[in-house]
Formats: sequence, C-alpha cells, structure tokens
Amino acid sequence: MLTEQTLIQILSQPDRASTPDRARELGQLGFMQWLGGLAGDAAYDAQARRALQLALPFAGTGPAMAEFCRLVRASLDGPLRPLDLALPPNRRRGGTRMRRA
Repeated sequence: MLTEQTLIQILSQPDRASTPDRARELGQLGFMQWLGGLAGDAAYDAQARRALQLALPFAGTGPAMAEFCRLVRASLDGPLRPLDLALPPNRRRGGTRMRRA
C-alpha cells in the first residue's frame, strides 16, 4: 500500500508541466503510477478517496494536478466506464542540452 509520502511524491511530479498537453500527460501518468502502486487487496474506493483528499488542496497549483484529481473523481463516479488514459508518445525532449539550460 502506498504511504502518504509516496503519494505526495507522485503528486508533486506534475508541477513540472510546460504546456497544457504535457500537463495532461503528466496528470495521467501520475494517476497510472498511483494506481499501479496500490496493493492488490486494497479497497479501491477508500484508497481513491484518500488520494483525492490529499490531492485536492494542490488541485489549484497546476493543470496536471487538476487532471489527476479529475481522473480520481471520474474513477469513483458510477456507472463504471473506461477512463481516457494514454501513455505519452515517444519523443525527444532535449536530453542533456535541455537539462543544462
């Protein structure tokens, strides 16, 4: 099961978004990372409500965090339906030159 510290680490990652598309990608990746870190026998509703409780104070800090909260809310809303999740396309993001800039 995820600790609060791990969840906060996941939630702080999306703050690095530079464009709206990248923010959406990072919010979705954060959701998938959070979802993948849940224990197999965890009560999903309780874990999702806890994640939302921790994330909501940060929802106004950026569009990626808002996307994460939207996905958690959508996963709790009935009836069950597929969520719009996708891995970002492979592309160069600048490598060493961008990290040094």
